Amino acid sequence: MRRFLLAVMMAGMAASARAADMPDFLRGSLPGGPAPTVNWQGFYIGGQGGLGESDMNFTGATQSVAAKLLANTAIEGSGQVSSWPVGSKVSVRGSGWGGFAGYNSQWDDVVIGVELSYMHGKFGGTQTDSMGRIFTDGLGYTDSVTYQNTATMSVSDMGTLRARAGYAVGSFLPYVFGGVALGQADIVRTAHIFGTQVNAGAAPGFQNIPFDLSATEGQYSHLVYGYSGGLGVDMMLTAGLFLRAEWEYVRFTSSIDTSINTVRVGLGYKF
Repeated sequence: MRRFLLAVMMAGMAASARAADMPDFLRGSLPGGPAPTVNWQGFYIGGQGGLGESDMNFTGATQSVAAKLLANTAIEGSGQVSSWPVGSKVSVRGSGWGGFAGYNSQWDDVVIGVELSYMHGKFGGTQTDSMGRIFTDGLGYTDSVTYQNTATMSVSDMGTLRARAGYAVGSFLPYVFGGVALGQADIVRTAHIFGTQVNAGAAPGFQNIPFDLSATEGQYSHLVYGYSGGLGVDMMLTAGLFLRAEWEYVRFTSSIDTSINTVRVGLGYKF
């Protein structure tokens, strides 16, 4: 019995010695350590598409058009018709496609870069609104006035030049960005003012005077500018090829205050 126990112990010691010499993957485990960081350094280019929502404030959009239309009239002098708060805020959904290109510099896990992003599509919208009032003007007429406006803001192209800052985590590069924005837009504004002027004490033929005035001002392929900001994440799929998901906010300053939020997906290649 003692010989048997001694043989078992010697066999166990030999098996342990052989197991200690085996590589990790044969023992069912791998050496620990952080995942390698992807190299994001260099130039890159890609394509993208997205959905967006345009938020426009049409309040007072046709004020300058109406002021020119009613210049030096008793209606404008007494009623200040052009300054009536005609119009409101409107949100309209749109879509587009485009591309991006840029350059990254990398220090360990920190990535800093500059990028040009472009989208072509249909963003913006149209609104028609009206307001009516009755008042007495400086000539003694009782004016019944309706002020109707129609305004359109249509952005077909927009581009942003941005600075980016990201932090590489394995195959992922989450980032934030901010920069300047340029766009090409058609802006059309129409003011339509109509009604009657009544004065029982006026000479016959001038006691009841109808009026109907309208004017349109259009700016086509007009350059608008503003700023942009947002965040996103790039995911390296294979050597050089990466997938992108991004949200961008663009604010344009023009005769119609407009902001555009877009959610985008893209595919790019880093050289």
